Amino acid sequence: MLYRKVPKNGDELSILGFGCMRLPVKEGKIDEERASRQVRHAVDRGVNYIDTAWPYHIGESEPFLGRALAGGYREKVKLATKLPSWTVETREDMDRILNAQLERLRTGHIDYYLVHGLVGALWEKMEKLDVLAFLDRARADGKIINAGFSFHGSTADFKRIVDSYPWDFCQIQYNFLDEKNQAGTEGLEYAASKGLAVIVMEPLRGGKLTNPIPPAVEEIWSEAEVKRTPAEWALRWTWNRPEVTVVLSGMNEESHIEENLKIADEAYPNSLTETELQLVKKVEQKYRKLMKTGCTGCRYCMPCPSGVDIPFCFEIYDNLHLSGNSDEAKVMYAAKPGGIIRGDFSGYASLCVQCGECMEKCPQHLKIPELLEAVAEELEGPDLELWEEKARQTFRKGERQQKS
Repeated sequence: MLYRKVPKNGDELSILGFGCMRLPVKEGKIDEERASRQVRHAVDRGVNYIDTAWPYHIGESEPFLGRALAGGYREKVKLATKLPSWTVETREDMDRILNAQLERLRTGHIDYYLVHGLVGALWEKMEKLDVLAFLDRARADGKIINAGFSFHGSTADFKRIVDSYPWDFCQIQYNFLDEKNQAGTEGLEYAASKGLAVIVMEPLRGGKLTNPIPPAVEEIWSEAEVKRTPAEWALRWTWNRPEVTVVLSGMNEESHIEENLKIADEAYPNSLTETELQLVKKVEQKYRKLMKTGCTGCRYCMPCPSGVDIPFCFEIYDNLHLSGNSDEAKVMYAAKPGGIIRGDFSGYASLCVQCGECMEKCPQHLKIPELLEAVAEELEGPDLELWEEKARQTFRKGERQQKS
């Protein structure tokens, strides 16, 4: 495992951090046995930065992590969680939430504490509620060690927030599709110039850069002299920047964990050649021609008051345009948003009543109702019942195969 230093405190953090937003699930809940095994294995292999937040897994990620890090594992890691800023209405709320998080995580302190999901307007609200005094007091009391923020707004607002407080670190979305989106490369370089450690989220853009791989993109990757998986290309591209301290990966498959650990043994800054960087740029340009929504699957838009399963709808819509496989997309649309896999309610895009509540929550600032209208137009219609029946047949067959 390679490590990079936090400028303001000298901490040596593993370049690979374990993100706990997309843990393995079983029957709709965190698969605790499997997820605990995964987290502990990663720590045993050198990962020492674990990231969670109040809302992850509908509030269950923090309590899970408190249990998973028992037995000496808490002492081996730097633990990060976040103040859910959108829920805060008073200064007292901040203390109440932090105290609850300490209990949920079974710890006396949070090593890296973030004000969560900031954009310009939300930051202004938090300033008025005296969040800076809260951070000062929490640090003085030893409840948090390092103060930071995570961000999903404009570059200008990012710089303004960086300059508003002596932050130790920040967390930004960054990958080869987001160089000019949100904080972007300009924000990355600005934060580093101010001495902040930079934690990167969404290096694979919610998995969009790894699965499925469009044939046109696969063809470009095949041109490389050194053969790498798409995940390795994306991670190495991010780690190539010396300003990046930690890259978070929402790892929930054992094979993914092993691959990421291997890459994190080798991904030095400035190690990609100019030819390789140009190849990544070529892939980026191809993706921009293929992708439709820009959704990362973070699920901040959920729950939808009308019952639409927004991230699933967008996932399948994007996959359709990445793979070109209309039949597969329509089966999966019936199976996932249609509720056949989960055995619960339908979450089709056509249920949207354009209330706009999702747009207020979306970190990507997507025009969700317009996109859902496009999803419904392409994936629903007079043949939807046919695809629902095909989905039932497909997944009933899968259940029989598992039992046999």
